Amino acid sequence: LSQVEALQKEIAELARQLSYEISVKAREKGWSEKTCRYHFKKNLRRIVSELYVRDNCHPFKASLLVWVQLPMWVFLSLSLRNLSMGIGHVPAGLQEELAAGGALWFSNLTLPDSTWIIPVSLGLVNLLITEIFALRQLEASKFQKYVSNFIRGISLVMIPLAAAVPSSMALYWLSSSCVGLGHNLLLRSPRFRALCRIPPTRSDSDTPYRDIAAAFVAKYIKLKT
Repeated sequence: LSQVEALQKEIAELARQLSYEISVKAREKGWSEKTCRYHFKKNLRRIVSELYVRDNCHPFKASLLVWVQLPMWVFLSLSLRNLSMGIGHVPAGLQEELAAGGALWFSNLTLPDSTWIIPVSLGLVNLLITEIFALRQLEASKFQKYVSNFIRGISLVMIPLAAAVPSSMALYWLSSSCVGLGHNLLLRSPRFRALCRIPPTRSDSDTPYRDIAAAFVAKYIKLKT
């Protein structure tokens, strides 16, 4: 993703150059505005594809991990549900171990969290991940805004859903989200990025955590005042 972001400046420059070439061609051949848009989009797609091939950084590669993680998350969630509720061929005694294997306020992992601490924590962590990603976008497109709002909605829906399932499932969901939050924060660290040789981008900062806090305050707290 960092390589894709690094290409945006070059893509913008090539798009301006292409726009000028299309306008010249349009005057020569008398193209209509609709024809100009068609040729511009067609050639821009070709140029962007060539850049992705050149730098070996097609955005689809970044989504491959999601298509691996999502099925695993679903299968593990269903497995924990079956173990907690005794559905299917559950080994003898395993459900009893889950019933006594919890801690603190969720001592019984086969029952939902009646205090709603885990479900609410899950929703807050997911919303925090979404906001960190949204605050980093310098110029969010309409599609990116729609995606961010959709994920915010899913994060809120997960709260009552997590309150209705066994605590083992809700705890797994919360743990998974906390790991995701940790990954997001760690990948903001300049030292870690330099250690992993991640290419710099225009949105990088020497003080990422301070910038996230400042952006959050400016967007939400000062907006209310």
